[in-house]
Amino acid sequence: MTGAGRESERGPEALFGIAEVTGVSMVPTLLHGDRLLVHYGGRLRPGSVAVLRHPLQQDLLIVKRLIERQGSGWWVLGDNPDAEGDSRVFGAVPAELVLGRVRARYRPVTPGRQRSAGVVLSWLFSSVRPVRSVSSVRSASRRLRAR
Repeated sequence: MTGAGRESERGPEALFGIAEVTGVSMVPTLLHGDRLLVHYGGRLRPGSVAVLRHPLQQDLLIVKRLIERQGSGWWVLGDNPDAEGDSRVFGAVPAELVLGRVRARYRPVTPGRQRSAGVVLSWLFSSVRPVRSVSSVRSASRRLRAR
């Protein structure tokens, strides 16, 4: 995943930013190429989708679902159980590496298409969606870790 927005040593300077999804770890919630509206410093809770620094490669931003708080960190999983690269590999992520909560996703407009009012409205209704928290995430995390 790549992200846009500047950060200072204390964290993001902007309240909101845009990030792009690369990879399939969050399918079906997020698809490769989706754009994300990230709320830096947004309230984090289990079930939220968040942008964070990879704990083993901190110049890499990743997007994962927060499963549960463990001490001073978060257990995170991708929504695609067949994809690797989450807490099953690297353990709990320190809280200071969690940058922000994903509020919405959108699919970019296809280049070269007409941009009439109807096309834009159709795009808005089909491509822009809020990214919601999942409330039953706790039982799912225990099943996934037991595999």
